Amino acid sequence: METNAILPVFVALPLIVAAVAALSPWKRFTDALAIIIPAINLVGGIWLYNYTAEHGTISHVIGLYQGGVGISFAADRFSAIMLVTTMIVALSSNWFAIVVGETQARFFTPLTLVLITGVSGALLTADLFNFFVMIEVMLLPSYGLIAMTGTRNRLLSARSFVLVNLLASTMLVMGVGYLYAVTGAVNLAALQGVAAGHGPATVATGIVVIAVAAKAGVFPVHTWLPRTYPSTSAAVMGLFSGLHTKVAVYMLMRIWVIMFDMDPRWNGLIIAVMVVSMIIGGFAGLAETTMRRVLAYQMVNGMPFILIVLAFTNNDARYALAAGLFYALHHMITVGALVLNVGAVEETYGTGTMSKLSGLARRDSLTAAVFVAGAFSIVGFPPFSGIFGKVTIMLAAANTGDWRAWVSITAIIIASFGALLAMMRLWKKVFWGRPMQKYPDDLRIRTSFMLPSAAMMTLSLLMFVFAGNMWDFTTSAVDDLLNVEAYTTAVLGDDAVGIPDPDSYGHVDPAAEAASEATADTEGAK
Repeated sequence: METNAILPVFVALPLIVAAVAALSPWKRFTDALAIIIPAINLVGGIWLYNYTAEHGTISHVIGLYQGGVGISFAADRFSAIMLVTTMIVALSSNWFAIVVGETQARFFTPLTLVLITGVSGALLTADLFNFFVMIEVMLLPSYGLIAMTGTRNRLLSARSFVLVNLLASTMLVMGVGYLYAVTGAVNLAALQGVAAGHGPATVATGIVVIAVAAKAGVFPVHTWLPRTYPSTSAAVMGLFSGLHTKVAVYMLMRIWVIMFDMDPRWNGLIIAVMVVSMIIGGFAGLAETTMRRVLAYQMVNGMPFILIVLAFTNNDARYALAAGLFYALHHMITVGALVLNVGAVEETYGTGTMSKLSGLARRDSLTAAVFVAGAFSIVGFPPFSGIFGKVTIMLAAANTGDWRAWVSITAIIIASFGALLAMMRLWKKVFWGRPMQKYPDDLRIRTSFMLPSAAMMTLSLLMFVFAGNMWDFTTSAVDDLLNVEAYTTAVLGDDAVGIPDPDSYGHVDPAAEAASEATADTEGAK
């Protein structure tokens, strides 16, 4: 068997094991599976990173069809590093679910494994239609996980989650269908540069981008996220924070590099949308009354920090994308840690409402320490990973030396200040103040509840301590992302069929268009 054929295993294994877990009557067995499967995919992702570093991008088509036909999987260091980080979040969230007893629900473990199936498939698929399929594979168990407890509040949240994501999924499949009608292809490698000009292909790709951006929680389609995520359990919110939105970020980066060919004509629009999203995410948390709703807006705040780098790829694409990827990895780890930390508070004291809690810093010092570390990292204070991510993003913006740099850096500073105020307010209300009188003096958060979040915050600290090594990993991953030729060669091979002709879908070369306009102006002057 060729080594490339291992790629579908990342998808098939959790799906098969999910069926086994659904049929198993033994809780300890299913709990073990909830840890073992993401751990296997985690180790597999590390192996995949090292293998692609040595052998380059690899691809496998199910059924061994010719390139451009069939279900294609592809992997490079960019997809591998995202796979590793998502599995860390999944492993930690399932670990937390086990220790707090959330896996008592009959189908919790099978549903999380199906979610992991969709995540793995979305990160490894090489065509847009199968990306849509994998997104739906992610969403189906997510509906169940949100509504699993059956409480009225969670069922209402599930309804909002379902409606928004069904609308986005409908738009996504319409965009993919329109793109296929225009170009005759949905394979990413076959669609190189289709949106870099004007015409129907750009419109179709734009529909796809809007749908994926909605799933990422980017302004103006962001309000569903802070309404629905905090109404789930902490373990489920931890899963969603590191999986749903970051898979969308992954595909937006891939589409920008391959299909848009990093067309600079979209830079202004990208900056405008991301700046507004930053400001809203940074300050909206000041109006919230529960801990996890504050954190939900930090998720909204984090997405534009990652995606704004797309507007600076025409200067130094490698540096800009590496900065965005570093921040994405940091954000997955840090937000996941904060959510699980707050979940430990909720599980112990029965509430996440800030007005009902106070004085936890004296009562639960480990919880307070993990929260402070996470808050420092989110805001961008040393010695945690957030400072390096934000500094590199600002440096990427500064390399332009024009209005984009001034606007973006100003927005980053203002949004970070808003995040600081939101986290300080949460700290003041929950961790500071007088000791609570309504709870027994001996009531403390169990150490087992805190270990998953503490482990993730330790990773955030290590990302700062070994920032140089992490930067090497991210830049190497971005090198593979930018090496579109290697990606297309691996996916399509030497005997690709059904590859569209750019002239057939109204593609316009920006350089040729500019030259034509210059010629017309010259002739007009004569």
